[in-house]
Amino acid sequence: MLKLLGGFAAGVLAVAVLAYVYMGSLMFWEVESPFGVEETVARIQHNVQKVGNGWALSGLRNPGKAVESAGGNVLPVMMVEACSTQYSGPILKDDSVRFLSILMPCKVSVYKKNDGKTYIGMMNAGLMGKMFGPLVGDIMSKVAEDQKKFIEFDPSQPAPPMIKPAPQGASGGAGASAPGGC
Repeated sequence: MLKLLGGFAAGVLAVAVLAYVYMGSLMFWEVESPFGVEETVARIQHNVQKVGNGWALSGLRNPGKAVESAGGNVLPVMMVEACSTQYSGPILKDDSVRFLSILMPCKVSVYKKNDGKTYIGMMNAGLMGKMFGPLVGDIMSKVAEDQKKFIEFDPSQPAPPMIKPAPQGASGGAGASAPGGC
């Protein structure tokens, strides 16, 4: 009996350790981009507009500006913000899951690392959605499918121009680039 309880406790501990070690890599995706930061941003913006499903660009932020204005220096970081009212609407209408508005709009981060390469970071919407029941799980699985399309690049196509929204306030270059964004 003690062996059984000991084995069970060891199994629970092993699962807890694995969850702790791998949770970050499960909750967020990071992929290398074959392009520089600005070209990657431009290609993502144009892909968002092509995907359909109600997606619209709702902002472009440069969080590094705040660090720079405080006297710091960081490698380039830009965040493309997009929202689909097709997906956000059902969540925003339901009191039991409206708190998930904190995840809106959908953000795709594009940044350079010290290795000189450009990377794309995104939340794993499909996995996150599964934690909040069938309504959110179904919606977020569709968001995850669309997110994959945001970062599908055809290197044979010329780079589109980056869509730069008019800055508003001191939030690091926030601004709506399309009406109807979240």
